[in-house]
Amino acid sequence: MLTNATDTAGARTLKVSDARLHYEVRGQGPLVVLVGAPMDAAAFAPLADLLAADHTVLTTDPRGINRSRLDDPEQDSTPRLRADDLSRLITHVDAGPAVVVGSSGGAVSALALAQAHPELVHTVIAHEPPLIELLEGREQLRAGTEEVVAAYLAGDVIGAWKKFFAQAGVFIPEPVVEEMFGGARDVQQVADERRWFAHEMRASAYWRPNLAALSQAACRIVVGIGEDSTGQLCDRTARAFAQELDTEPAAFPGGHTGFVDNPDAFAVRLRAVIHDG
Repeated sequence: MLTNATDTAGARTLKVSDARLHYEVRGQGPLVVLVGAPMDAAAFAPLADLLAADHTVLTTDPRGINRSRLDDPEQDSTPRLRADDLSRLITHVDAGPAVVVGSSGGAVSALALAQAHPELVHTVIAHEPPLIELLEGREQLRAGTEEVVAAYLAGDVIGAWKKFFAQAGVFIPEPVVEEMFGGARDVQQVADERRWFAHEMRASAYWRPNLAALSQAACRIVVGIGEDSTGQLCDRTARAFAQELDTEPAAFPGGHTGFVDNPDAFAVRLRAVIHDG
């Protein structure tokens, strides 16, 4: 899901070779990075405010989303590129190594960061990464993803979202979907949504982690699942990933967006998981 950012606490910009990255810094203490894809910094603001009591908290808009502008708007957003962005931001803030908490596509970004720049992270908490390549039905899921993208790019926005939620195993009544994605909508939200469908969704879902590298990495890898996500696609992919790493997933309050729906409870659980390491 996408959000339209209004929070600007500690807002700054970092120029990289092909983009200007919007990021925000709160608090003081050990560095925690909260990252989504396509979710932007605003989605994490309530959680970031809670953690900032005793941590330096870095949030960012992923490349091409909202305030992080690309020189080439048609460039695809890959986990490798997003990992490189995170490495530059962590180095720029100069408060690492970091705990990196990624949700959904942001969990894929965090894992790609651990593979490419392990020296910058000591813990990755990958909350429900959509790693469909780890499931037995990957061919069918790939075909379904292609149908979703094709429907959206053909102009069937509501139909695309219905297909997306069906494949994700998330039940939302059709009238609610039509109300959410029909009629007048925020221009920036629509632009971010289109970018996700056209240039980001496939690369995140089709990414295959280097399991050997992650298993041998010096950093700690925690796989997060939502207590209310049982049976959903991202619950299945997260459990499959945890099984590949021979580790037990850590349960967090709520579902796929538990950190948005109940940031207070999520923060309590997140602190416990961080401190367990």
